Amino acid sequence: MYCSDLGEQWHAARIEPTITHLDSASAGRASRAAIETITAHLWREAERGSYVAAEEQASARARGRRALASLVGHTPDELSYRDSARACLRALLNSWNLPIASTVWVATNEFGPNLDEFERRGIAVRTMPSADVYGRVDVDALENMLQFEQPDFIHVCMIGSASGVVQPVLEIVEVAHHAGVPVVVDMAQAVGHVPTVTGADIVYGTARKWLTGPRGVGFLAVRADALRAVEVDSSEAYVAGALGLGQAVAELQEIGQQRVFRELAEIGQITRERLNGIGSWEVLEPVDEPSALVTLAPPPGWQPSDVLTAKRALQETGILVTCADSWRAPLANDQSVLRVSPHLDVRRSQLDALAAAIRTMGY
Repeated sequence: MYCSDLGEQWHAARIEPTITHLDSASAGRASRAAIETITAHLWREAERGSYVAAEEQASARARGRRALASLVGHTPDELSYRDSARACLRALLNSWNLPIASTVWVATNEFGPNLDEFERRGIAVRTMPSADVYGRVDVDALENMLQFEQPDFIHVCMIGSASGVVQPVLEIVEVAHHAGVPVVVDMAQAVGHVPTVTGADIVYGTARKWLTGPRGVGFLAVRADALRAVEVDSSEAYVAGALGLGQAVAELQEIGQQRVFRELAEIGQITRERLNGIGSWEVLEPVDEPSALVTLAPPPGWQPSDVLTAKRALQETGILVTCADSWRAPLANDQSVLRVSPHLDVRRSQLDALAAAIRTMGY
């Protein structure tokens, strides 16, 4: 039995996996139609020439661009493509005319490699206050801080790489804009997963995770009326990938994105309820957190290497999850966690198998 009403439909649109795939936060499983869209364009490029093939697909590319822009609350002409979310952030920071000795405020779930990009450019980082033990930004405290001091910009991961907690981005944007501070949102773990129309000045993400599009395609959207001007040239070198992403977004919209978001939130709750406390593994998000990214703290006394060993042991039994090491969220903690991220076609029997496996690894 599938955990989601949409599970059977989602599963039927994809090839049968050879593993239990509970790792959408790394890379989701593309549909047959998305794969066929990509490969068909690659054949066209070989037959007719890359530029001719791209021109022939201009309307399809424009349609995909409109769909993705709508999903993230931007206009099509504000959108550009890169090969990854990190490449999008690099392109932004390299082209943004920020003041010397700039400052960025971030949440405690900030992605480690993003912090590296800030440090590389001499951008000082300050952590926004948290409202709870989960690292959710305290918007009231942030609003109070902004009355006395303003960073050059706020950067927030809507969902982090090592936690399924959803940051209150709408509220962050509202108070930041009231203080005249631009907001950049990393949507790598959010797009296709939770609602992503935020009003932020700049957003970026990737195709390969919850959207289940191809690897090698990232997107960056800069609002034309952003509080701080920035110009980022559009790069669409991987035309086949952009077409595949457009197909993936079209499938999401055909099902109904709000329905998908609700189903994924329900799957997250089912997963947390099923796994919490098994073998002394502890779920780190609230049970009803509206995301399907679930993290488990290991039993007391475990070292980071033990979690990695557990992840590898699970993979050997055919269960694909991630060992999320501390580098993914260095401001939050120094422990490694087991990250479980099922999509719509997860079966209850698969969660039962995972629970049975981690029970033997715990106490």
